[in-house]
Amino acid sequence: MARDQWLAERFEADRRRLRRVAYRLLGSSTEADDAVQEAWLRLSRSDTGGIDNLSGWLTTVVARICLDMLRARRTREETLAALADRSAAANDIADFEQEELVADAVGLALAIVLDKLTPPERVAFVLHDVFDIPFREIAPILGRTTATARQLASRARRQVRGRPAIGVAELSGRRRVVAEFLDAVRAGNMDAIVALLDPDVVIRVDASASPGRRPVEARGPTAVARGALAFAARARSATVMLVNGAPGIAAAQGGRLRYALAMDIAEGRIRTIDVIGDTVRLRRIEFATID
Repeated sequence: MARDQWLAERFEADRRRLRRVAYRLLGSSTEADDAVQEAWLRLSRSDTGGIDNLSGWLTTVVARICLDMLRARRTREETLAALADRSAAANDIADFEQEELVADAVGLALAIVLDKLTPPERVAFVLHDVFDIPFREIAPILGRTTATARQLASRARRQVRGRPAIGVAELSGRRRVVAEFLDAVRAGNMDAIVALLDPDVVIRVDASASPGRRPVEARGPTAVARGALAFAARARSATVMLVNGAPGIAAAQGGRLRYALAMDIAEGRIRTIDVIGDTVRLRRIEFATID
């Protein structure tokens, strides 16, 4: 068998796994494809005679490419955000596929939180905690010692989990209410939504999150439930997570955070809902997963 054909077959056997690694590191389907293609180009130009573990070698190459892409992304976040906004309407199917991949294998909440990590923290955490790659193999990818790689993952883990601003019992109760609310919105069950709302409930939607691109405020269970149902289509890519230390909801599209719902809950009922879509406000929010 010719060398090029053998390499191509070996690479194709690993392509799906490499794409999974790249996607979890980058959170972007397009960028993941670019990283995998670059790995193929590097493989095709390399002397493979001294490679004992080709799959491991490819994983290392993809991880290094992703690390470089994450570092470059820091200098062009606004450009990426603009591109994502322009392409969102045309890529609903692709976006849904991406969101399903994240929700199934890693968790949408985790994917959202990963964006606040530094590139080395993100690589160390994802490779170790998601793909169970030993720190001794992660260290050369980062250009750090094994001990430093372990510290990076540990630091990332603390940020991912966050610190709830409320007690354990209160956290559990509020999480249940938020989860039931999200389920009811997805099901289009207005009665179930109303049952979770305080009689004096208020919903506030900022201009960036409002369909009319202007701030909206509504009061009362019926009006708020109707407003919540207007977000039913977006709820497919939403998840319950800590929003500034308390259970709330975050929604993504195309692998990027789009909206956050900060919720005030008392005695098992939702009193206020703030729907935030403004990118500046979203950056100020502390997101974390809920164990």
